[in-house]
Amino acid sequence: MSQVMNDTLLIPLHISYIQNLGKNKNDLMYHLTAHLRMNAIYWGLTAICIMGHREALNRDEMVEYVMSCWDEETGGFGAHPDHDAHILSTLSAIQILVTQDAIDRLNIDRVAKFILSLQQPSGVFAGDSFGEIDTRFSYIAVNALSLIGRLGDLDVEKTVNYIAQCRNFDGGFGCRIGAESHAGQVFVCCAALTILDRLDVIDIPALSWWLAERQLPNGGLNGRPEKLEDVCYSFWVLSSLSMLSKLHYIDSGKLISFILSAQDTEGGIADRPGDIPDVFHTHFGVAGLSLLGYPGLVDIDPVYCMPAALIEKMGLRKGWQALERRTG
Repeated sequence: MSQVMNDTLLIPLHISYIQNLGKNKNDLMYHLTAHLRMNAIYWGLTAICIMGHREALNRDEMVEYVMSCWDEETGGFGAHPDHDAHILSTLSAIQILVTQDAIDRLNIDRVAKFILSLQQPSGVFAGDSFGEIDTRFSYIAVNALSLIGRLGDLDVEKTVNYIAQCRNFDGGFGCRIGAESHAGQVFVCCAALTILDRLDVIDIPALSWWLAERQLPNGGLNGRPEKLEDVCYSFWVLSSLSMLSKLHYIDSGKLISFILSAQDTEGGIADRPGDIPDVFHTHFGVAGLSLLGYPGLVDIDPVYCMPAALIEKMGLRKGWQALERRTG
């Protein structure tokens, strides 16, 4: 890995990096990351869309892979063919199909039934039939049901009530009731509440300051107090501040410099300068730059983490305030 000392986003290198991911199927790492395959396709596709090169990946090949991961028995999607269905893989599959204008390939009734079956009596969602619960899964359910037009089937009050119980004294949210505040969990709770038009649940002043305090002297953002900076929080923190109309609380110039310093000379973005790049941090680094109004990038929707024009075209921006985006 070679760190880039550059003040420009190296779009051609990042496009090439994403295009070459997974091409060597004899590589051990390809098989060790099978459980992330569906998510990785979503990350790569969304990143190239933000960089304005949607055509860089083969649409038909992508759609066929997604459909090969559908679990006909449960109605959900796995991360890889013959993997168990999971709510996260199911959302990534839906996001890919929506982005590629292939939502007609989806059995919406079966998928909606799978997602709704995972809601627990408390209101939180499990990730799969094994029962792990997390506010991430609640957001995923809300997001997915919204994208397929089945949000009306959700027990909204039960869903919101559980999220409200996860709010902490500092204004942040945890993965479950009593868990510590974490920027990733703040994002999922804010985004779910935004889609459900229930931002009244949030202590906006307290949470806004907690999020602003995630910026460190080097410009990067961390996920919770006393932790290292990480490029992925460039999206988690910024998107939450965007929903709260407090994006200006962050020093955008210092954050942009931090993200760009984590680029690799051969393409891709790492979690921080000097580390190995991966598609996860490439995606969220580029998404963070989009929220900051970096020149030449397509607008990302901070709630759905998909191209904003697509979300607007689907009519999913109704019912909440205009989301903030930094333009300079």
